[in-house]
Amino acid sequence: MLNNPLVLKKYKFLKAILPGLALAILISLISQGINDLLALQIFETKKSPISTVLIAILLGILFGNIFNFKQSFTIGIDFTQKYILKFGIILLGIRLSFIDFLKFGSFAIPLITICIIGVLVIIKVLVKKFPISSKMSYLIAMGTSVCGATAIVATAPVINAKKIEIAYAIANITLFGVIAMLVYPYFAEWYFDGKSLESGLFLGTSIHETAQVAAAGLIYDQQFDSPETLNVATVTKLIRNTFLVILIPFFAFMHNKSKLKQKNYSFKNIFPFFVIGFVGMIIFRNLGDQIFSIEKGNYTHWISTIDYLKILSTISLTMAMAAVGISINLVELKLMGLKPFVVGLIAAIVVGIISLVYIETLLKFIV
Repeated sequence: MLNNPLVLKKYKFLKAILPGLALAILISLISQGINDLLALQIFETKKSPISTVLIAILLGILFGNIFNFKQSFTIGIDFTQKYILKFGIILLGIRLSFIDFLKFGSFAIPLITICIIGVLVIIKVLVKKFPISSKMSYLIAMGTSVCGATAIVATAPVINAKKIEIAYAIANITLFGVIAMLVYPYFAEWYFDGKSLESGLFLGTSIHETAQVAAAGLIYDQQFDSPETLNVATVTKLIRNTFLVILIPFFAFMHNKSKLKQKNYSFKNIFPFFVIGFVGMIIFRNLGDQIFSIEKGNYTHWISTIDYLKILSTISLTMAMAAVGISINLVELKLMGLKPFVVGLIAAIVVGIISLVYIETLLKFIV
């Protein structure tokens, strides 16, 4: 059977991803065990004060920087970060009604637009005070305002960014995104006094990476029993990701306006298609609710299916966060250099402030 080229190719692929995938599963299981231990044995409470996702990230960082994993683990870890993460985010759609999606989106789009404009303006001002290359400033702006490393990697080819500029920008975004991911769920709960819409909008606009927003939303949900906050944060972030379609051509034009060169980007390469899967899961949930509400006998099975998919989403995201943690190289973060660090820090703070100001002022007149 392995003589079949297609079967052989699939076998080699599964063999390549298995070690890294198994490592991510192992760390997620250990994280759940630690979470249960903290809750039942140490704090003697129903729920641990430290979420499973947070433990998985920290364990991943610890494992990744202590142990020198062989190349055989890298493919599976990358696969988990990229595809298991997207699978988990798609499954988050099972939690939402279509009306909620439209409602959250209507609140999110004006906020996202204001945050993006604010970041672009502040970075333009900052590069005059802390001179860095225009390419580096574009990459940091994209990573901060849209979707972290994904936006940086998608933008780099159209502005001919150097590898060192890409690496610095990703390290910059990773550092401040991870800090925000760990701190902002608790800050949002305190600042917004448990209001789910406000907390979700804040998490969805002020944290850089899709993975980091999903993790922050899950931490918030696990610690403060607020699935709506996770839903709002996820919808906000996925809408934010679609702004790649507008901003990449814009930066390509800004960088090449004097050259008028045709650059190698396309809609297919820059659009986050897993957003469609997320919306599809929302539609699936709402159709199921309509169909099985009529057939009362099957309704309990439908609810069980929803619960199963929710658990699968949580497991997938926990695995992805473990993989993200493994991939964070603390030595590389040290080598960033001061100027990009300062620009990235101030840009991250500005996004958070703009989000807070918008939510505290304009949202009061809408809600």
